[in-house]
Amino acid sequence: MSENFNLEIVSPEKSFLKKDNVKEVVVPAFEGEMGILKDHISIISFLKPGIIKISSGNEENSFYVDDGIVEFKDNTLSILTSNIFDIKNSDKSKIQDMIKEAEKDLSSDKLDDQKRFIISQKVEVLKSLSLN
Repeated sequence: MSENFNLEIVSPEKSFLKKDNVKEVVVPAFEGEMGILKDHISIISFLKPGIIKISSGNEENSFYVDDGIVEFKDNTLSILTSNIFDIKNSDKSKIQDMIKEAEKDLSSDKLDDQKRFIISQKVEVLKSLSLN
């Protein structure tokens, strides 16, 4: 019996990724990193800035995601996000620009605690990516 499930990641621009042989996905949910395997309980959760890790076959892929919604139902994982990119093929200057923009946003006095947390999380993850 197969241990795999389906995955679809969609951004506003396009259907970013579609796979049907996924073994495990780890997503950066607000509750913490959440691992999803075949036959996981049905869930809907919000994503915070972080890394999505996908294991399928003998390969592992990692993607940076700004935010989004994740839903798992009937062995299909759907991820809707406003911004996603492949870490392997990422442009270091783009990451630096994203860090500068987020740090500028952090300096605003009009941020509530939730927005400050999300932007701080974004800066932390992007800085870790820029070191690689």
